[in-house]
Amino acid sequence: MCVISGALTGCSGASSTTPIPVSEAAAQPRNAPVVAVLGDSFTVGSGPVRTWDSYAAKVARQFDWQLIVAGASGTGFVNPGRVGRNFHESFVQELAWRPAPDMLIVSGGHNDRRTHPLTVYRAAAKLLRAVRIHWPGTRVVVVGPIWIGGAPRWAYPVRDAISLASKQSRVTFLDPLARRWITPRTTGILLPDGVHPTHQGHVRLARWLALSLQARGITAGR
Repeated sequence: MCVISGALTGCSGASSTTPIPVSEAAAQPRNAPVVAVLGDSFTVGSGPVRTWDSYAAKVARQFDWQLIVAGASGTGFVNPGRVGRNFHESFVQELAWRPAPDMLIVSGGHNDRRTHPLTVYRAAAKLLRAVRIHWPGTRVVVVGPIWIGGAPRWAYPVRDAISLASKQSRVTFLDPLARRWITPRTTGILLPDGVHPTHQGHVRLARWLALSLQARGITAGR
């Protein structure tokens, strides 16, 4: 009986359970910036890469952000993908009901193929206008279409449309198409589909995004 009751309450007044040590960092409350990232499969993850291993999550760990990930694979500023919602609709359904974050990163355009650049521009401008009205104090950064391999010709007018909408909305625009991701020495950064990044590819994306934000003095939201 002592063995049984001791396992539950202890035969003596002292507990036999070894307490789990709490690190100093965990014990101290931290006011980490809240950053929301709205995007497509590059952001939410694809194939073997889960959301918590995407480039967005890696940057969040580096800068000590509280991260909120929204959006879905196949979506864009215009394209609703299989989930049936574009970026604006994902913003309304997944983010707008939350308290305003310190920063919002909108990353996409890759899936807005076969869409006239003017239509993409209008959709991007609509989203950014809605964000500014709903979260006037939130800093906004827009990341254009991501192509690790060679980008198709249509990607550049789409990129330019998103860039123009960002400029007119006075938000920071970052351009992945301006970077050469694959060189003769580059290996192992693309999945077999030739489009989506591997874990190592997400590491490279995270490094680029972190350096791009740091270069503009953006690491902690506002």
